[in-house]
Amino acid sequence: MVNRKISGSSEFQATTKLDAAAVLSSELIKLIGSVDPSERRQVECDLQSFKLLFGQYIEETHSSVSINWDLIESPPPEAIVDYDELTSPTVDTIASYLSKLVVVKLNGGLGTSMGCVGPKSLIDVRNGLTFLDLTVQSIERLNKRYNVDVPLVLMNSFNTDDDTEKVVRKYRGFKVRIYTFLQSRFPRLNKETLLPVATTIDGDNEDWYPPGHGDFYQSFAKSGLLSNFLSQGKEYVFVSNIDNLGATVDINILKYLLDTPNEHRPGFVMEVTEKSAADVKGGTLIKYDGKLRLLEIAQVPKAHVDEFKSVKKFKIFNTNNLWMCLRSIDKLITTHGIHMEIIANPKHLDNGLNVIQLETAAGAAMKNFQNAIGLKVPRSRFLPVKKTQDLLLVMSNLYSLEQGSLVLNPARSIPLAPLVKLGDDQFAKVRDFLTRFKSIPDILELNHLTVSGDVTFGSNVTLKGTVIIIANHGDRIDIPSGSVLENKIISGNLRILDH
Repeated sequence: MVNRKISGSSEFQATTKLDAAAVLSSELIKLIGSVDPSERRQVECDLQSFKLLFGQYIEETHSSVSINWDLIESPPPEAIVDYDELTSPTVDTIASYLSKLVVVKLNGGLGTSMGCVGPKSLIDVRNGLTFLDLTVQSIERLNKRYNVDVPLVLMNSFNTDDDTEKVVRKYRGFKVRIYTFLQSRFPRLNKETLLPVATTIDGDNEDWYPPGHGDFYQSFAKSGLLSNFLSQGKEYVFVSNIDNLGATVDINILKYLLDTPNEHRPGFVMEVTEKSAADVKGGTLIKYDGKLRLLEIAQVPKAHVDEFKSVKKFKIFNTNNLWMCLRSIDKLITTHGIHMEIIANPKHLDNGLNVIQLETAAGAAMKNFQNAIGLKVPRSRFLPVKKTQDLLLVMSNLYSLEQGSLVLNPARSIPLAPLVKLGDDQFAKVRDFLTRFKSIPDILELNHLTVSGDVTFGSNVTLKGTVIIIANHGDRIDIPSGSVLENKIISGNLRILDH
C-alpha cells in the first residue's frame, strides 16, 4: 500500500520516486473524472503537463541536482552584444522587417498586490490609460506608420481571461489584430503531503495556479497560433511582461536578428541591462556546462546569495524581454527539447494552508536554443510597475507619453530613475496611494525617496536629491503645497494646512 504522506521538505528517504508519481497519478485521475466530457481534453492536456513537471521536480529533489557554484563562469564577451553596436534600418526597409514579427505580452497576473481587482493590465497607469491601452496604442502606431500588420498576442491565465476578453472588444476599430490564448492551469500542492489541494476541477480558484511564463512555449504551440504565424511567414516573436512599460518593439533589434546569416542567427535573445541596487535579486546570465544560461536567485546555494546580489560580480540582470525564432520554438516543441529548471514557489493560502506551486521561467529555456545570446540594452527598456512606488515614477514628470510609449524627460541629468521606497501600510494599495498625493510631485532632480508612515503630499511639491520622510507610529506628516524638499530628512509630526 502506498503511503499517501509524501514529505514536501528534503526528507525524501522514506518515499520512492515511484511512490510519489503513483500517488499523484491517482489524484489526477480523480480530478479528470470530475470534468464535464466537453472540457475533458483540455484538462487532460494540462494535467499531463503538470504530471511531467511534478516528475521532474521529484527527480531533481531526489538527486539533489543544484548549481555547482565553482563551475559558474562569466559569459564570454561574444555572448553579450551591446545595443550601441546595432544599426538602424533605412525608412524604406522598416516595413519588411516588421512583417516578420509577432508581439506577445504576458498577461496572466492579477492586480491584487496593488490592492486592485481583476487583471493587472487593466490598472490605470498614466492619463487614464491602462497597461493594455498603452500596449495597443504602441502596436497600432507601428502598423499605421509603416502600413504593416504586426499582431498583438496576449497570454492570459484563467484568472485574467474573462475580463481581458471583455475589454479587448473595445479595440475592434484599431489597426491591430489581437489574439489571445490561455496558459495552463495547474493544481497547487499541499506542502506537507505534495498532493493536490483541489478535489474537483470546478472547485475554489485558490486551489489552482498559472505555472509561470515558462509555460509560454507549450501553451503557445498548443493554441495553434505558433503554426498559424509560421504559415504567415512570421519569423520572430518578441515576448515581454505587460507591466514593463519600457518593453516596446525595437526595430534595431529586429534588424540585427534578421540581418544575421542563417547559420549564425540567434534562436534566442535575452535583453539584459545594468544591475542597480533595486535589482539585486534579478536573474543573471552565466556560462555553465558550456552553455549560456539564466541563473535565478532561487537556484543559488544559500552560502552564495550575498555574492549573487553583488553589483560588482554580477553586473547585468534579465529584463524578461525575450526575442525568439518561431521555427526554433516549433522544432524544440516537436522534439521535446525544452528543459527549464523548476522553481518551487511557496504560498500561504487564506485558509491557512501552506502550499507550493511548481513554476518555470521562460528565460530558463535559452540554453536549449542555438546561438542564444544576451543583448545589453539601455535601462529605458526596463520600466516595470510592480508596486505603487513604480507607479509614482511613471505618473510623474520624469516621463512623457508619446503614442503608447513612455519617454524619459531629456531634462533629467541622470539616465537612471530615482530609487523610491514607499511604506507598505499606507501606500501599497493604488487607492490609498492616490489619496496621499494632491498631485504627483516634481521628481526630475530626485535621486532617492523613502516615505514611511502617515504621510501626505500637497500639490506642486518638488523633491530633489535624497529625501527621507518618516512618520513614526501615532505621528502624521503633511507636506504643504508648493514645498521644495532638497536633501531633507523629516520625522515626527508636521501638519501645516494649505491656504
